Amino acid sequence: MKRMHRLLGLWTVAVMVFFYLPIAILVGFSFNSSRLNILWKGFTLQWYAALWHDTVLVRSLNNSVIVAVVTTGISVVLGTAGAWLLYRHRFPAARLVMTLVFIPMIIPEVIMGVSLLILFVTLGLELGYATIVISHVTFCFPFVLVAVQARLAGLDPALEEAALDLGATPAVAFRRVLIPYLMPAIFSGALMALTLSLDELIVTYFVASAGTRTLPLEIFGRIKKGLDPTLNAISTVFIAATVGFVLATELLRRRAR
Repeated sequence: MKRMHRLLGLWTVAVMVFFYLPIAILVGFSFNSSRLNILWKGFTLQWYAALWHDTVLVRSLNNSVIVAVVTTGISVVLGTAGAWLLYRHRFPAARLVMTLVFIPMIIPEVIMGVSLLILFVTLGLELGYATIVISHVTFCFPFVLVAVQARLAGLDPALEEAALDLGATPAVAFRRVLIPYLMPAIFSGALMALTLSLDELIVTYFVASAGTRTLPLEIFGRIKKGLDPTLNAISTVFIAATVGFVLATELLRRRAR
């Protein structure tokens, strides 16, 4: 058993190294003065300075942030409302609805991107911010719904009943009692939706216009031309932001206990 535990420990370390070593190399080379990113030639911050002077890259970053924020807001509203309705109301087609909600989470992104593009062309919608947001909401809000549903599974019905007995209307009870109770799940779902939207490439490739290129599209286009140290810099910024979001989520989860 000791030998087995050691082997499992070594395997775990190997998996962690496999996952995080490329990220560590990327972060390290974002401070490399060499443009080739092959040999270390000295510490520098010039690529971070050049990053903010790259108007095309900054514009694509702004597009990504705008789309992600709007997508997250809509996904939180739809996901929370959908989870609450499925929790409170029992109807024969509930399982069918849940299956339809989960399909965007598992369907290949290429198929989703093509189908959404066909839909927008059929409806006569011009590709741009609206089509990107609609597409992102399609696969982001189910993650919010699942997170809120998991939180609702442990809800004590006495909380709402006590609020109603004390004179609160159903709307007031939902806003002042249930929403605070669901806030950790809502925040977790919102963080997932924000991350997925910022990271999405394949679906966005089909539904974006030339003027609404997001950051993943811009990085994908540049990386095919060759190594660009500014891409390491902006990737490091995103990694730092992701770590910050994860730490904030963990802090909120601990406070909610």
